[in-house]
Amino acid sequence: MNIKDQVTELFKEMSEWTVKELTEKTGASKQMIHLTLNKLVDERYIQKLGRTPKTVYRLIKENIATIGIELPVITTAESDLLQKEWLLVTDVGDLLEGMPAFDHWCRQRKLPTLKTMSEYLSTRRKYQDYHQSDGTINGMEKLKNTKGYEAIWLDQLYYLDFYAIERFGKTRLGTLLHYAKQGQNKFLMSIMLKEISPRIADFVKKHHIDAIGFVPPTIRRELQFMKYMQSQLRLAIPVIDIKKISGIIPVPQKSLAKLDERIRNAENTFLVTEQRHFQHILLIDDAVGSGATLNQIAEKIKNKEVAKRITGLAVVGSFKGFDVITDV
Repeated sequence: MNIKDQVTELFKEMSEWTVKELTEKTGASKQMIHLTLNKLVDERYIQKLGRTPKTVYRLIKENIATIGIELPVITTAESDLLQKEWLLVTDVGDLLEGMPAFDHWCRQRKLPTLKTMSEYLSTRRKYQDYHQSDGTINGMEKLKNTKGYEAIWLDQLYYLDFYAIERFGKTRLGTLLHYAKQGQNKFLMSIMLKEISPRIADFVKKHHIDAIGFVPPTIRRELQFMKYMQSQLRLAIPVIDIKKISGIIPVPQKSLAKLDERIRNAENTFLVTEQRHFQHILLIDDAVGSGATLNQIAEKIKNKEVAKRITGLAVVGSFKGFDVITDV
């Protein structure tokens, strides 16, 4: 039995292990154990939790939240849909996907799984109508119909998905984004980037984008999602220079409940220092509630004549008119 098989068997016996424990159990070197664990993380068999020296690896495929639970029988199409759309982080930090995740969500709320799934499919169809053929959602009308803007500087605005939908809460991307940012979790960031990177690359090609800008974060974190996204996308186009500036106390957009405050915050805390000129710039943000950040950065770009057209793209956006996504 090779080292990978030994480690896999150990995770079947107990769901959490440290490198030191696995080294002692298998007799393998720390380097070999690290290589094996990295492979299992890439295969999404386990997840890495914590930071050195308090790193723990936890089983996620044979999740203890689903072991011994007999799941309702559903069609292959329904199973594939839930696998694609439904993701859940449990209250103890386990990651569930597909039917096990949906069944767990229903059991938590004492809801009948099959009946609730039928209701979910009906609700999902309602929201699916907002998706275009490429899967994106056009947020431009929402932006134009939001009262409070003196001018709309974005030429187009799109989301990859809604942040949340009625009754069922956060979407798959909404859940990944929330926990990835709040926990500064590279494992969840990597899952999300694997899902959205091809879509963003296709979007860039379809819309003839010749430069890209990433909205810089406000709150200092050791691991910044937007910087991680920028490093992982590896698009073969220039990245324009956008800086975040602030007073003594940084004020994040999500802490501001009024649109005029969010516009004023964006107007005074972002600086575009780019000197090059482009035809069509794509501005990427993680979440769009009011759209103030993207719109005000677009104003600065156009005033400096850096680009003729500017399109905004968010990983997730709100469904309602002016809304505040406060927890990302």
